Amino acid sequence: MKLLSWNVNGIRAVEKKGFLSWLKDASPDILCLQETKAQPDQLSAAVISPAGYHSFWSSARRKGYSGVAVYTKTEPLKVEEGLGVDAFDAEGRVLICTFNEFILFNLYVPNGGSGNKRVPFKMAFYDCLLKKLEKFRKAGKAVVMCGDINTAHAEIDLARPKENEKNTGFLPEERAWLTRFLGLGYIDTFRHFHKSPGHYSWWDYKTKARERDVGWRIDYFFITPDLLPRLQDAFILKDVLGSDHCPVGIIWNY
Repeated sequence: MKLLSWNVNGIRAVEKKGFLSWLKDASPDILCLQETKAQPDQLSAAVISPAGYHSFWSSARRKGYSGVAVYTKTEPLKVEEGLGVDAFDAEGRVLICTFNEFILFNLYVPNGGSGNKRVPFKMAFYDCLLKKLEKFRKAGKAVVMCGDINTAHAEIDLARPKENEKNTGFLPEERAWLTRFLGLGYIDTFRHFHKSPGHYSWWDYKTKARERDVGWRIDYFFITPDLLPRLQDAFILKDVLGSDHCPVGIIWNY
């Protein structure tokens, strides 16, 4: 079973860059998208209903902003939008899909914003998210959490850690939340297999950082420990273009 996650930086833009052909070729069992920047009524039928997939969408009330989507070959038992807090849910940042053997969280975590002004909002989102995750775990559910988490956890997760210590995405409090999260037993699937630096999933457009590979690893797949025996691989699809992010993924026995 192959699960992929990709911040597409606009689903309508990436459709024009060959998204549907890529989806057909990649053929993931589940694909989670972030930053779709569209309401469903703004999308083509081909994007809403590609052959072989069910699709689910959560859009921000503000048009052209945020948004997440899930494509899945197997129809979920249940799909839930948001975390139950209007301030977060108005931005279309969470889809929770219940399958027979696991709960899938697709997330687009808020950016801390210019001048770090939205960092308190981001940290409140993280805390609300964790409460929701732990509620499922305490009920005995296996959890997969993926998406644009908007924080590089450790120095090896970005090309220039020293220069970014005071910038959102690498602030001490943001990193500490991830440390606490992992301390509860959640597993960073990519780091389970790959311990070396130099692996990134986002590059700044403005500075042409991708050409120089000056990037950040801020897109993740996390799993609960009960799923670890099934995990076969975790990877970053660095060569897939079309966004300032690239897809990340996992393969497991299901």
